[in-house]
Amino acid sequence: MKKALLTGAAVLASVMSVGAHAERDYISIVGSSTVYPFSTVVAERFGKSTNFRTPKVESTGSGGGLKLFCSGVGDATPDITNASRAIKQSEIDLCAENGVKDIIEVTIGFDGIAFANSTESPQLKLTLKDMYLALAKMVPATDGSETLVENPYKTWKDVNPALPNKRIEVLGPPPTSGTRDAFAELAMEGGCKTFPFIKAMKKTDKSKYKAVCHAVREDGAYIEAGENDNLIVQKLVANPDAFGIFGFSFLEQNEDKVQGSVVNGKLPTFDNIAEGAYPISRSLYFYVKKAHVGVIPGIEEYLAEFTSERAMGEDGYLADKGMIPLTEDAYNEVVSAVKSLKPMAVK
Repeated sequence: MKKALLTGAAVLASVMSVGAHAERDYISIVGSSTVYPFSTVVAERFGKSTNFRTPKVESTGSGGGLKLFCSGVGDATPDITNASRAIKQSEIDLCAENGVKDIIEVTIGFDGIAFANSTESPQLKLTLKDMYLALAKMVPATDGSETLVENPYKTWKDVNPALPNKRIEVLGPPPTSGTRDAFAELAMEGGCKTFPFIKAMKKTDKSKYKAVCHAVREDGAYIEAGENDNLIVQKLVANPDAFGIFGFSFLEQNEDKVQGSVVNGKLPTFDNIAEGAYPISRSLYFYVKKAHVGVIPGIEEYLAEFTSERAMGEDGYLADKGMIPLTEDAYNEVVSAVKSLKPMAVK
């Protein structure tokens, strides 16, 4: 008990030092490049409509943002981190080790991951299995022996005779990106488990199963293009034979330049993502350091703006930016949790 009180006192002292030094009087936000445009528009509106300073929003990737967020408590650390995937247990543990105990999780909406190319090229129709075979580091041998080999496929036609005879060239996010994590889990693993012998691995050797399904080839077919999704769009315009992986909002904002591929018979559209019909869809989040609420000015008010009907509602300004809104029940739950500043349950 004494140790717990001392720990709490140390954290409180750290937090109090934020206000005592008054070194930062604005909200610091890091994290996902996918959530970045939504967070930015909220921050800008918040800055214009209140007496608080406009929050500083940085695009560091989901993994990079959570690493910074979990580095400790105090004004040298971010108040909020955006994420295009849920926080991992290992990140919760890192937060706890560094005194970040109470974390508020806010689910803000849904997003689809587009597999897109230039509008100057034909639209691709492919399956999750095709994606896996095109991009995985190890794939099943073609002789039916249920063995894995280094990916031999050079062209899309090699993967599936119905696809174009074009070199496989895909621009995508780095490992620190939540989009990369979600693509691995939803698209790569989705295609990987269509092979029964690999699917069976999940029960016998889960770590091997994940390595086989999630590992991306490193021979030049997949090109890490950084956390800037707009840069990927620009590169697709410059190279009509290439494909890119990024969030639906960037596809919608650049529909005159790029087009989404049909995946498992479904296009990445607002309705298909909202209904869960498009297979590469995920939830979007941000995480708040409760210890900073009431110390760094404006956090509660920023949360109120972000979760307001005018922002997150079905006809809100975030939907206009390409975010797929939550259902009414889910939205009401989020608003209730945010108002009470309820921390997420942790193991």
